[in-house]
Amino acid sequence: MTNDSGHDPATALIHHAYQPPAGFTAMQPAIHKASTVIFPDTAALRARNWKEKSGYTYGLHGTPTTFTLEERIATLEGGLQTLLLPSGLAAIALVDLALLASGDELLIPDNAYGPGKELARNELAKFGITHRFYDAMNAGSLAQAIGPRTRLVWLEAPGSVTMEFPDLAALVGAARDRGVTTALDNTWGAGIAFDAFDLPGGAAVDISMQALTKYPSGGGDVLMGSVTTRDEALHLKLKFTHMRIGFGVGANDAETLLRALPTLALRYAAQDQAARTLAEWLSQRSEIGRVLHPAIPGAPGFANWQATCRAAAGLFSVVFDARFTGEQVDAFVDALRLFRIGYSWAGPVSLVVPYRVQEMRSQPAPYAGIVVRFSIGFEAVEDLIADLQQALESAFGGI
Repeated sequence: MTNDSGHDPATALIHHAYQPPAGFTAMQPAIHKASTVIFPDTAALRARNWKEKSGYTYGLHGTPTTFTLEERIATLEGGLQTLLLPSGLAAIALVDLALLASGDELLIPDNAYGPGKELARNELAKFGITHRFYDAMNAGSLAQAIGPRTRLVWLEAPGSVTMEFPDLAALVGAARDRGVTTALDNTWGAGIAFDAFDLPGGAAVDISMQALTKYPSGGGDVLMGSVTTRDEALHLKLKFTHMRIGFGVGANDAETLLRALPTLALRYAAQDQAARTLAEWLSQRSEIGRVLHPAIPGAPGFANWQATCRAAAGLFSVVFDARFTGEQVDAFVDALRLFRIGYSWAGPVSLVVPYRVQEMRSQPAPYAGIVVRFSIGFEAVEDLIADLQQALESAFGGI
């Protein structure tokens, strides 16, 4: 059986002649899903260059959807080029694998994101890449740690869990003076709080990485990362490794990010304000020994935050008074009703996780009590305060 095309219907459904008219314009970017990209002829096949965005070669190398997201993240970060990864940790891995080889050394803040440190301890070590940890709150510590084999310095602002905000400009300067590349985990700042490529005094990181899972997504339903640069040669070095490993992201995940980006600044500001309100309230409680929020006076690195940032994320930690045991603090966490126990942050639901920081650091952590981290969502602040109050009374009311 054939139809007007002269083909069997099974063939006609695949090789259909209809093409929708050009000229459709809408605010929402189109979603392009493809592995195979069709070329009009062999000349086009041979002429297209996957390293550029002037054409399409294969789905893994980019579609209109992923190119659009890359360009918007680059604009957000103040960079010129962006690569997309399946997660924030994958973005860290890309930077490490692209820039380090056997015999090289990597320097990591002691208060950095734990999985990034584990990547160095285990996977990078298999390739003969060594690492050391430095005190991010002491630029002199970094300057002394940089040696002849140091090829990459990771930065993080603020530090993971304990939220110390470093002097980024001084750290970048220490690495730049010795010709060492710097890569910043900018997930907390999200391109909103400060400009990674325009720090005080004209300093600039070489690479800004984000877990787009967090603020750019905002929904707690997407895993993605990004690596942004301003130097073409550095971008291409990263891009070649990106291609060889086969990193890619799905069109539906890219669509979700593109839908979320227009509200990023609004969401960030709302969660910032709510977090400051809650941090201030907790600072008045006798159960709390210290509040760790970079925008709160007296917090570690407050002066650095003040000199660098125009905003802060909806994330902070508290140190419970040292008289309370880990079991008592766990009871407080378990008594919370609106705060849900879970990792990650920046989504609509407020989250809480207790940490034993001493077990997470190679250097002594200056916190005697148990640390609890809060990620503030979009619940009414009054309801969150009431939840904190009832949980504190439930766990510590008789003490």
